[in-house]
Amino acid sequence: MQVNQGPGVVTPQPLNARTLAYWGERLPVPAYDRDLVTPGVVHFGVGGFHRAHQAMYHDRLMNEGIALDWGICGVGVMAADERMKQALNAQDGLYTLVLKHSDGTYEPRVIGSIVEYLFAPDDPEAVIEKMAAESTRIVSLTITEGGYNIHDATGEFDESSPDVIHDLEPGAVPRTTFGLITEALRRRWRRGLVPFTVMSCDNLQDNGRLAKRVFTAFARLADPELGDWVGREVRFPNSMVDRITPVTTDADRAEVSEVFGIEDRWPVVCEPYTQWVLEDAFTAGRPPYEQAGVQLVEQVEPYELMKLRLLNGSHQAMCYFAYLQGYRLVHEAAQDPLFQAFLLGYMDKEVTPTLPPVPGVDLDGYKHTLIERFSNPHIRDTIARLCAQSSDRIPKWLLPVVRHQLANNGEIRRSAGVVASWARYAEGVDEQGDPIEVVDRLADSLTRLARCQREDPGAFIANRDLFGDLADDMRFGNAYRSALASLHQRGARATLESLA
Repeated sequence: MQVNQGPGVVTPQPLNARTLAYWGERLPVPAYDRDLVTPGVVHFGVGGFHRAHQAMYHDRLMNEGIALDWGICGVGVMAADERMKQALNAQDGLYTLVLKHSDGTYEPRVIGSIVEYLFAPDDPEAVIEKMAAESTRIVSLTITEGGYNIHDATGEFDESSPDVIHDLEPGAVPRTTFGLITEALRRRWRRGLVPFTVMSCDNLQDNGRLAKRVFTAFARLADPELGDWVGREVRFPNSMVDRITPVTTDADRAEVSEVFGIEDRWPVVCEPYTQWVLEDAFTAGRPPYEQAGVQLVEQVEPYELMKLRLLNGSHQAMCYFAYLQGYRLVHEAAQDPLFQAFLLGYMDKEVTPTLPPVPGVDLDGYKHTLIERFSNPHIRDTIARLCAQSSDRIPKWLLPVVRHQLANNGEIRRSAGVVASWARYAEGVDEQGDPIEVVDRLADSLTRLARCQREDPGAFIANRDLFGDLADDMRFGNAYRSALASLHQRGARATLESLA
C-alpha cells in the first residue's frame, strides 16, 4: 500500500491491540493472530533500526502464516531504554513502520512481531530466565559499535570496564549485556540444554566472530570451564544488515497522526531499501529467513566489507565536511554535486581497491544507488546522527581502508582528508562560529586534542588508542596535515574541491 496522503479525515486514535481491527481497514496490519505468537528470539537493543529491519522480517514471515513461534522479546539494558519499554508496553508491542519513497509516496504498515519487552534494570532475573528457557533459540543484538567493549588499539575485550568488573564479582546481579547473556548460558549449560545462537546485527566487520571473541572472553573471566563451553558450543553467525533509519522525531509522530490518524508513541520511518545477508550457522534452529528475502550464505565477509566501507564509510566521508559548512540534513549534502563527486571519487579510488569480489553485486551500480539513497529528501536523516560516536566508527569503517591503501601504495588523500575533517569538527565550533555538540564517548579527550592542533597539527592523530601507528606513517601524516591546514585556512568547501 503506497499513499501520498491519509485515507481521509479521521480522529486520531492510539495504536494498541484493541484498536488493531480499526486500523486494518485503513492500512496493512498483522494478518496473524498475535495471541498465537510465542517468543523464540530475545533481542537486546530495540531501537529504530531493529524495528525497521529484523522485526520487520519476522513480521513478514508471520504474515505468511509461518514462524509464529519466532516472536521477539525485546530487552533494554540502558537507563534510556525505559522510554522504549513504556512506549511498546502501552501499545502492546505494536508500532507503525513508514517507508518513505523518494517520489514522496509513503508505505505504512503496523508491525506486530514484538510480543514482549523486558527492562533489565527492573528485573534482571526475568531477563536471564527468559533466555535460559528452552523456547529461546536466538539472542540477537543491536547494541551499537561501542557496545562490544573492544579496545580500539588492541582489538581485544576490555576487561577494565567498571561495569564488566562489577559483573564479574562473585554473586553480582548482572547489569551488562555480557553479564546477562553469560548467566543465561551458564544456566542452560548446567541444565543440559542446547545453547541459543548469539546473532549480532551491528555494523561491524566479522560481527559474529567479534561477538564470539568478546562473549567467550567474558565467560572465561567468569568461569574458565564455562568459557570453554561457550567457545565450543555456541554459534555466532556473521551478518550484514542495511537500511537507513533516522532517529524518530516529534515531527514524525505528528505526521503519522495527521496522515494516518494513528497516535503512535514511537513510530519508525526509514527508506524502502533493505538488505540482510546472514551466515547460515545456528545452534538451535532459525526462522525460514530465506522466505522473507534474507540472503543465507556461507561467507558474509564480501557483502559486509562492501556495505561497511562503501555505505557507512561514505557517511563518515560526507558528514564532517557537510556539518562544518552548514548542512544539517543528509539529503541536502548528498544532492550537492561537489559532495557527489567527492564521494564517488572516494568510493572508486580508495575503497573499491580494498574489496574482494562480491557475488551477484554490480559494485558500480551499488555505489550510484548509495548516492540516490543518501539523496532521498523524505528520509530527513540528520548530519548530526552521522557525526555521533565517531570514535567507534572511524577506526572500524575508514581506517582499515587507509591501512590497506598504504600497504599497497594506493591513494589515501581523500581518506586522510576525512580524518582531518573529523579532527576539525571535534574542535567543537563550525565555520559560522556556532558551537558543535560533539556526541561521543570520548568527547572530552577528543575535543581537548583537537583544540591543540592549530599549534600542533599532529595532536589529534597522535592518539594511539584510536589511530595506532598511523601517525608514524609519513605519507598519511603529510596528507592529513595538508588537509587540516586547508580546513583551517580555506574552509571545508574549498578543501573538498581540492580533494574531489
